[in-house]
Amino acid sequence: MAVMGGTGVLAERTALVTGAASGIGAAIALAFAEAGARLCLVDRAAGPALDEIRAQCAAFGNDVVALHADVSDEADVERMFADAREALGFVDVLVNNAGILTESHIVDMSTAMFDEMISINLRSVFLCSRIALPPMLEAGFGRIINIASQVGQRGGAGLAHYAAAKAGVIGFTRSLAREVGGTGITANCIAPGPINTPLGGTLSEEWTKSLFAGLPLKRSGEPNEVAPTAVLLASIPGGNIYTGQTLGPNSGDVML
Repeated sequence: MAVMGGTGVLAERTALVTGAASGIGAAIALAFAEAGARLCLVDRAAGPALDEIRAQCAAFGNDVVALHADVSDEADVERMFADAREALGFVDVLVNNAGILTESHIVDMSTAMFDEMISINLRSVFLCSRIALPPMLEAGFGRIINIASQVGQRGGAGLAHYAAAKAGVIGFTRSLAREVGGTGITANCIAPGPINTPLGGTLSEEWTKSLFAGLPLKRSGEPNEVAPTAVLLASIPGGNIYTGQTLGPNSGDVML
């Protein structure tokens, strides 16, 4: 097992971040590394992008491993966690960030498109959380941070499948928080609004314009404006009494 070497508010943490090769996942990985966490970076697209984020995170002086995995596949998730634990030991922070974004009206949506969305954006959260939990329960500590979306709170024309998956993430997280309450484990969501990422670039120009028109801040966010929320939830004492919550760095699109 590698030796811990970081300093900062997450210096005692070992985190696994899915969808870490780009966008919000990459920003969270970098923020965690800067805060001292050891990291397992996971993405289904192995290649230069993931290698570059791993190198940037490692530059902070912490242990970092990068793994290729499809987090919607049960066997792949089991292998991924086994490899992560072999390299880094106990994973006490899980960030379920991996996801896809496609657009279609319900009347035109194929069953395959709907099923793919649920599998990657919701089933993966279940699979990763389930396998992460037993060591957390044994240790009496854990932080599970699930990346949802404001679309899961408000809905969106052409995004019913995405909204359903992200609303499912929110409901799953609240239920998990109630199940593990009092064990030392917390479970929370971050529900970003429109963020400048490769994922957001897949939406049609019409949808994007209509969304931006209603934002109180009149702009989309950047991934590094979302990442500090994840650091807060993973930290002590910052994240100690948040559980079952949905935090919304969303430019004011949803106000709760």
